[in-house]
Amino acid sequence: MTSHTPPRTLAQLPDFAAAAYGDREALADGEVRWSFTRLRDEIAAAARGAVAHGIRPGTRVAIWAANSRQWILAALGAVGAGAVLVPVNTRYKAAEAADIIRRSGAEVLFTERGFLGTDYVHALRASGEDLGALRSTVVLRGDAHGDVLAWEAYLEAGEGVTGTELLARAATVGPDDIGDILYTSGTTGRSKGVMTSHAQTIRLYQEWSRQVTLRTGDRYLLVNPFFHTFGYKAGIVACLLSGVTMLPEEVYDTDRVLERIAAERVTCLMGPPTVFHGLIHHPRRREADLSALRLAGTGASVVPTELVEQIRTELGAPDVFNAYGLTESGGVVSVCPTDADAWTVAHTVGRPLPGTEVRIVSPLGDTLPTGEPGEVQVRGHHVMRGYLDDPAATREAVTEDGWLRTGDIGNLDERGFLAITDRLKDMYVVGGFNAYPAEVENTLLGHDLIADAAVVGAPDARLGEVGVAFVVVSGPVTEEELTAWTRERLANFKVPRRFVAVEELPRNAGGKLLKGELRRAAREGTP
Repeated sequence: MTSHTPPRTLAQLPDFAAAAYGDREALADGEVRWSFTRLRDEIAAAARGAVAHGIRPGTRVAIWAANSRQWILAALGAVGAGAVLVPVNTRYKAAEAADIIRRSGAEVLFTERGFLGTDYVHALRASGEDLGALRSTVVLRGDAHGDVLAWEAYLEAGEGVTGTELLARAATVGPDDIGDILYTSGTTGRSKGVMTSHAQTIRLYQEWSRQVTLRTGDRYLLVNPFFHTFGYKAGIVACLLSGVTMLPEEVYDTDRVLERIAAERVTCLMGPPTVFHGLIHHPRRREADLSALRLAGTGASVVPTELVEQIRTELGAPDVFNAYGLTESGGVVSVCPTDADAWTVAHTVGRPLPGTEVRIVSPLGDTLPTGEPGEVQVRGHHVMRGYLDDPAATREAVTEDGWLRTGDIGNLDERGFLAITDRLKDMYVVGGFNAYPAEVENTLLGHDLIADAAVVGAPDARLGEVGVAFVVVSGPVTEEELTAWTRERLANFKVPRRFVAVEELPRNAGGKLLKGELRRAAREGTP
């Protein structure tokens, strides 16, 4: 890490990076090659645009777009003008995105046209959904016409904002102000907005960067989507804090990623197991020069010991880590050391970060001894400020003395390493994306021929986990029809990969669904 005084807010982050790392390469995106100094200037231009656009301290600004340099500029420019950032999942359908835009109170939306064949502007308008306080839309990439504003016009409008005005605006942003609201879902299927302050993010990702050995001069292929904590904070924010070159990728494409790792001399690659599985088994992997790759980070799913060994031997990355976190903890709780043996990396998520406490609690609320499984609870400076407009859910998630109830089952070993063994919540992780059974089940129950439905996660060699839906049907319907019907209504990662017709769902005497039985059936491939 640099000896320069760390920034106190995300609004100060670009200036900090420019002062600390100057002419080092900050961004490599196609033909665009920017130093940290140039990146600061480009972000400042975006911040001027934000001021001219009427974005004020506390204004909620949504961004529904793919990884790109424009995403970085729009987000950090708005935050530099005092905005609260609300990232939106690019896989969401229009109704899902509109729900977050509405409930967050976003006044401005940054989006694009044409990503994966989707015109986000048209999709939102065609949906007829209520967009709440939204007053304007800025198109980062793609045609802008009618009442939407092109990114270039947004920047041009800011040219009249002086440097003095910009500094004054950045100075109004305090460390304890909310910097972003990231939406996550619970077992009820209703997403909740997690509020995190500037200071929490800065401190957490300084420490995370140290723990994972991120170094000045590293070249980091940013595959994780920016709308996710790991893409935005363990990606953009960490790179600016540590002097690391950002190489944004719109989508994970194995051919392109393999090519870019070789061409750009990538040193860092992080993502769910599916990213590394795809590279290891790529037919042309041995033709690519991966010799610069040194650091690989994974997690968010089941990590086989063999995969860790293959990352080290087949991909040649000696430093491999696993980590654990959730949006409510700022994205990180613990990190497994990069030099740990393969079994430890695969079967634990390491030690809690410095300044982070972890305890294992019984159903009665007692703290359990070493080795005993129970609910993982977390306390530290990075635990969320709460859920937006949901004090009841906040009280349920965080105890009066600051312990975050994660809903995950785990244990601590004699070394203090944490292992996650199960979930109190039914959530499963598909290729790095959280999928929530209740939301999928509610969607399935909207089908005329589905009388009852239950969804569970099952292991998958490529994606880590996939959804398996057990359905009670009232008439003839094929698996292909259910797949198509669900895909029209949900993001692709939420769509079950398998539908199993059953006469009835297993329940106990009290009528409670026995999802344990369904998980076993899904793993074994039997109804």
